[in-house]
Amino acid sequence: MTRTARAFWLRVPGQGEIRSVTLPAPGPEEVLVRALFSGVSRGTETLVYTGAVPDSQYATMRAPFQEGDFPAPVKYGYLSVGTVEQGPERLRGRTVFCLHPHQSAYVVPADAVTVVPEDVPAARAVLAGTVETAANALWDAPPLVGDKVTVIGGGMVGCAVTALLARFPGVRVELVDTDPTRAEVAAALGVDFAMPETATGGRDLVVHASATAAGLQRGLDLLAPEGTVLELSWYGDRQVQLSLGGAFHSGRLTVRSSQVGTVAPARRGSRSYADRMALALDLLADPAFDTLITGRSPFAELPDVLHRLSTGSLPALCHLITYDGE
Repeated sequence: MTRTARAFWLRVPGQGEIRSVTLPAPGPEEVLVRALFSGVSRGTETLVYTGAVPDSQYATMRAPFQEGDFPAPVKYGYLSVGTVEQGPERLRGRTVFCLHPHQSAYVVPADAVTVVPEDVPAARAVLAGTVETAANALWDAPPLVGDKVTVIGGGMVGCAVTALLARFPGVRVELVDTDPTRAEVAAALGVDFAMPETATGGRDLVVHASATAAGLQRGLDLLAPEGTVLELSWYGDRQVQLSLGGAFHSGRLTVRSSQVGTVAPARRGSRSYADRMALALDLLADPAFDTLITGRSPFAELPDVLHRLSTGSLPALCHLITYDGE
């Protein structure tokens, strides 16, 4: 019976460490989860790791079950999959997903976990938080049959959106990235690929997820008249400059934000957060999502993994953290 655990903490920006923690006994409507896997959300977590969360966004960027405060010390993360060791009978022994920081075991309310469907491998299920973001985005700006859609930025979120768009009937999808190796990811997801300078124009919808001003500007340039750029990037404390001359006004172009913190207005009246998470896990039955998991490391190496991700020396979409023997 697990009573102690180990957790990853950001001690100061740029320096992480593993700490021992004592777990409370779970109450009647709580569960004790033993972690199997967690996923590193490269974009957001490297911003946290480097201390790049703006002061004005400290409250907005808090993760569920986060401890500490930005910039540090802080325990952060939100892609965890594990097995329920103790809790209500309906959950005992089940594999579950939880928006919890990187930790070998934890106690949370029973309604904070979502059961992973039997046809979804536990390792793939760490992508649930990212696929939830993608599903919410496509509630914000859904394509129509026959639309031409570009996704700019082949990171975790961009590729998750691409994987969902590839399922839409009649929708022609192009993934755009400055890294030519993302062509292999695009092929695995069943869509076209282009570098920014050769990207196809006249697009009805552009989903931007590169977290660069150049990517956002290129998205605007690719739009057909009255087209929309759906902005999924989070820039931390970086400034973004755009040129809104040219066709921006005459073409009646739109830049629309999307953020997973609230259910998209189009479904807010009929879907709860729990419904959206359950949908994300159901969508992960598609093995195409395995393309997004590009490496794995044991939990003890997480401080080094985050350092290497933040410097760019470890290229990754989703890097999987394993808890064997923890």
